Amino acid sequence: MSNHFRRFARLIAILVASAALAACSGGPFFGADQALYVPDLLDRPQQFNGKDITVSGAYLERDGRQVLALGVSTLDNGLDAQPLGEPIWLEGFPREATSELHRPGDAVYGFVRVRGRFETGGPFGAENAYRHRIIVTSAEPIERVRRKEYRIENRPLGEDKVSLFDLVADPARYNGQTITTQGYYFWNSLIYVLAEGVSTEEDGSSPQPIGKMIWMEGFPPSVSGELNLGPNNSFVWGRVEVTGLFQGGGNFGKDGAYPAQLLLDPNNPASARPLDPKK
Repeated sequence: MSNHFRRFARLIAILVASAALAACSGGPFFGADQALYVPDLLDRPQQFNGKDITVSGAYLERDGRQVLALGVSTLDNGLDAQPLGEPIWLEGFPREATSELHRPGDAVYGFVRVRGRFETGGPFGAENAYRHRIIVTSAEPIERVRRKEYRIENRPLGEDKVSLFDLVADPARYNGQTITTQGYYFWNSLIYVLAEGVSTEEDGSSPQPIGKMIWMEGFPPSVSGELNLGPNNSFVWGRVEVTGLFQGGGNFGKDGAYPAQLLLDPNNPASARPLDPKK
C-alpha cells in the first residue's frame, strides 16, 4: 500500500457557526462569559493575560502534549495530527472531556470549550516551546464523535482452524505452525494487525483495531481491494479468514507490543479471504 497520503485541515467552521448562533440570540453563547476563540487570544494576548477566560478551539493531544489551536491538520487516514497556527499549551485538561473526541490511533483531537487562567509571555510547556498557556479549570467537547464497533464472536471455527482468542490466550502452543484463523484485518501504514474487531466513526472514518489482536504481515494487496478502503488507500479493514505461519511467545510488531504474529504469503491471494462485503 502507498504511504503518500494527502493532508487536510479541520478548521474552525464549527466555531464560526457557534458565533453566528450567539449573534442571532443577542449575546455570547457562554452565558456570562465573553465568547472567545483561539484567534482572539493570539491577536490580543496582553489584553487577556492573567484573566479567567472561556475559549473555544481545537484540542490536540499527542506525544504527551496537550494544546489548543485554531484547527488540526491530519493525513487523510486521520493520523499525524498537527496543530494549525500557533498552539496554546494546556495544563490540567480533564481526561473525561476527551472521551468523545477523534481517536485515530496516534492522537486525540476535536473541538472543545475550555475555561481557565490565560497567561502569556512564556516560555511554557514541553521544552519551553510555547508562548502562551491556559491553566484549565474545566473543559467540555463541542463536537461529540459517535463510533460503531464490528467484532467477531468467540466461538470455534471448525476443523483445522484456530480462533484468534485461542491464539492470543496461548501463543506459545501454536508457535511455528501454519494455521487458519479469522478476525478483522486492519492496516493504516503504522499498524498491521488481525484483531477481534474494528471501531470507526459513524461516517466510516478513523478506524481503529479493538479487542484481542496479533501482528500480521504479508496480506495480499490484491485482496485488500475487496475490503474497506480509506481515501487514497490510506487504511484497509475488513473481516477475513487468513492462513499463514504463526509465531508466538515473543514481542512482535510496532514497539514489540504484540504477543504473536502471523506471516502470510503476499503473492498468494488464497492466503486471505474476505468474509464481508465493503461497509
